[in-house]
Amino acid sequence: MIIVPEKDVARFVGREDAFRAVEQVFASMAAREAGNFPVIREAIGHAEALYGFKSGFDKSSLALGLKSGGYWPGNEARGLTNHQSTVFLFDADTGRVKAVVGGNYLTAVRTAAASAVSIAHLAREDARVLGIVGAGHQSAFQLRAAAEQRPFEKVVGWNRSPERLVRLAEAAEEMGLPFEAVDLDALGAQSDVIITITSSYAPILSDAQVRPGTHVACMGTDTKGKQEVDAGLVAAARVFTDEHAQAVSIGECQHAIRDGLLQEMAITELGAVINGTAKGRQSAEEITLFDGTGVGLQDLAVANSVVLRASEAGSAIEVEF
Repeated sequence: MIIVPEKDVARFVGREDAFRAVEQVFASMAAREAGNFPVIREAIGHAEALYGFKSGFDKSSLALGLKSGGYWPGNEARGLTNHQSTVFLFDADTGRVKAVVGGNYLTAVRTAAASAVSIAHLAREDARVLGIVGAGHQSAFQLRAAAEQRPFEKVVGWNRSPERLVRLAEAAEEMGLPFEAVDLDALGAQSDVIITITSSYAPILSDAQVRPGTHVACMGTDTKGKQEVDAGLVAAARVFTDEHAQAVSIGECQHAIRDGLLQEMAITELGAVINGTAKGRQSAEEITLFDGTGVGLQDLAVANSVVLRASEAGSAIEVEF
């Protein structure tokens, strides 16, 4: 069995690696060559934590495994990231455990890659202003990945605690992009692409605040009851997702589906756009929305890449199991 500890994962996967892995797995899912198993995600009744499992199997790459972990809101005060996870990979031929990979950085980079893939395939080519709602640990990953997909000239950000926007301001400065802290009305009025990356259970952004032609990527914590944008915005947009089942049950689409504002058949898998079997953006005026629910296959694809590179570099820890 191979072990790649959390402290080493970042050495073996970059943004481009994660983008390619996630784009490919979305395509495999849409082609029905890969599938995710039902998600388990529950409040454990301790430390206000959410804990669960995401798993799946990709026939094309033979990636089989699961990610175990969740969200501990008090971790930041302990000097830890709120999201904690570990990926386990298994041999598809024998069922034996193949690898254990630290999942915290991996989760951050693959989540950012998913929104970046949506921007690459759905945002207007002339998008120049990037808006980000939320300023937690994941937000800077989102900014850096998104900025590689369009020639953005400015970043605007909003957070319930404005002082935390320093994380985004510093990341933007590193990339040579001007940053402005704004209210939600100004964010919507200026942005060509908006990424929401929060753990909200009440809508933050409404359809009235988003202008025509905007691409919205909803990337925050996904669980039953979560909601980052108003159901009216979901209904007003052409909606894309990584996986239908998760979008309607634990994703941003759940409320619009429940309220009868959106039919499940109206949701398009992003992988189908990648494969060329479905249309993406069809006009410069339409709002596109990506409901990124964070499928387990994303984790497995990126973890597979980490294991391969660590093994090639002779840096993987091998143990008998």
